[in-house]
Amino acid sequence: MITPPPLAPQAKPPLTLYLAAPRGFCAGVDRAVQIVELALEKWGAPVFVRHEIVHNRFVVDGLRAKGAVFVEELDEVPDDRPVIFSAHGVPKSVPAEARRREMIYVDATCPLVSKVHVEAERHHEAGLQMVMIGHAGHPEVLGTMGQLPPGEVILVETVEDVATVVPRDPARLAWVTQTTLSVDDTAQVVEALKARFPAIVGPAKDDICYATTNRQAAVKAIASQIDALLVIGAPNSSNSRRLVEVGRAAGCDYAQLVMRAADIDWRALDGVRTVGVTAGASAPEVLVDEVIAAFRDRYDVTLELVETARERVEFKVPRVLREPG
Repeated sequence: MITPPPLAPQAKPPLTLYLAAPRGFCAGVDRAVQIVELALEKWGAPVFVRHEIVHNRFVVDGLRAKGAVFVEELDEVPDDRPVIFSAHGVPKSVPAEARRREMIYVDATCPLVSKVHVEAERHHEAGLQMVMIGHAGHPEVLGTMGQLPPGEVILVETVEDVATVVPRDPARLAWVTQTTLSVDDTAQVVEALKARFPAIVGPAKDDICYATTNRQAAVKAIASQIDALLVIGAPNSSNSRRLVEVGRAAGCDYAQLVMRAADIDWRALDGVRTVGVTAGASAPEVLVDEVIAAFRDRYDVTLELVETARERVEFKVPRVLREPG
């Protein structure tokens, strides 16, 4: 009996991965994660965190394993344990309650979100009513609106919403934005506001942060070259969801949001030869590496880096965490 020769291994199909840069962690997210880790080092576990410190399950689970306890409201936190406020910002009432209870608290609000809070307060002190462009219910929006008394901030999400705005005085208005919006969609809403309320004032451009802007620009740069786009990020991450929308609007018909490699819908990618990969601002680079490895298991991968900007922004952690004791 003649033994047949072993079957030759089937060649993997070729595929080019276009890796967008910048991608992943921004300075505000990096600072927020550091704050939780340093708080655990300083005060020991448990350290409580009001809301997810950033919108990424992998990051949150990693901090939980180290001793962080995530809660929705301050009344779930014992008086004698430290509490950290998430990177998205909180209404003024939250630190006020922490002070009343004489709690140790650390505010991990991104400095670029805090900048919007300061803008809103400045306009309010000047007697202007605020219009905020943002997504209803998002923690950042709740935090910014919570800087001012009820009724002082009108929320709009779309161009169509602008037509329904009923201000106290159309000549006394200012606008701010959530930091993680679509750059292009926000520009349209701003134009609609200016057309309807010519006296409205606001920032020189918008409040969308550098990281959101840069990640969207990188996606636009690769969208016309790819058959599909993978955005690594959480479903509740505003900036990650915007990257999916930006990719589609820029010409990539298929865009998929995945939390990590295990979530990739491989059937939907059948037959593609070029795939773009990016990550939202709260997704760590280890998840990007995981996705690249998953593609290499199935394809003969060529990596192409498409870099549209270099980020050197760093934010210091609060002084209380840099001091001994």
